[in-house]
Amino acid sequence: MISSIDHLIIAVKDINDAEENYRKVFGMEPVWKGEHKALGTANVIFNFKNTYCELLSANGDGLGAALVNGAIEEQGDGLIGVVLGTNNIEEAFSSLRKSGYLVTEPTEGEGIDNNTQKVRKWKNLFLPPELTRGIFSFIIEHSEGALPSLNKYSRATINKLDHLVINTNDANGFINIYEDVFNIRLALDKVIEHWKSRMLFFRVNKTTIEVIERKNEDDSQDSLWGLAWEVESIEEAYKRLISEGVDVTPIKEGLKENTLVATIKSHTHNVPTLLIEHT
Repeated sequence: MISSIDHLIIAVKDINDAEENYRKVFGMEPVWKGEHKALGTANVIFNFKNTYCELLSANGDGLGAALVNGAIEEQGDGLIGVVLGTNNIEEAFSSLRKSGYLVTEPTEGEGIDNNTQKVRKWKNLFLPPELTRGIFSFIIEHSEGALPSLNKYSRATINKLDHLVINTNDANGFINIYEDVFNIRLALDKVIEHWKSRMLFFRVNKTTIEVIERKNEDDSQDSLWGLAWEVESIEEAYKRLISEGVDVTPIKEGLKENTLVATIKSHTHNVPTLLIEHT
């Protein structure tokens, strides 16, 4: 059913400020600057090898504007959504219906690039609360047009999403959804002594969904936490970021064998952000 983490959504109050900050973080230009007129939102998109990152702000009235404004009012700028990609949204809709989930027919979406006037179209399948469990998430299939892609990424720029971190208080329930319903492969389920927590690692489209369980007595609930981005050379990325005035921690060995990591401490609009190089 699910073939990729199609894209990530970061809600921002000032789209121009966020664009400039993320140019520095990612080390590249955005590939799309547009709007969703029906939703009342404007967006700036950065494209990577295995996903894209969408900066989203309100610029009018609509469901999208209400979502962005509500999220910012509650928590400020930050990571608010993960969108799951599929190659056949009608099949996904039928499968969820047959499994007893209350889902409505896929809806059409459209975006226009302000600079080129190019149009992209897609279909969205919105999910019921028992599948999203507190995360703004839906399924998408792109139907017309495509984002421009980069032919080559420099050694100092971010090139792909290494992993997305999600917190949960119910790991078993998370598995029931992401493995059994969404058909995303559960690669590892273990207790990590460093954090004294159970962790799940799902693999899809050359990225990992890393889930950390913190049990409590509340109803089953998940929340987005942070992002880890891969670079070819973390040393060159570190130098580039420092030269741009971005605050980055010193490079150190990662918890995973044969990795080097550094944490970006500024310019991320409240999104916990890790750089990682696989050595």
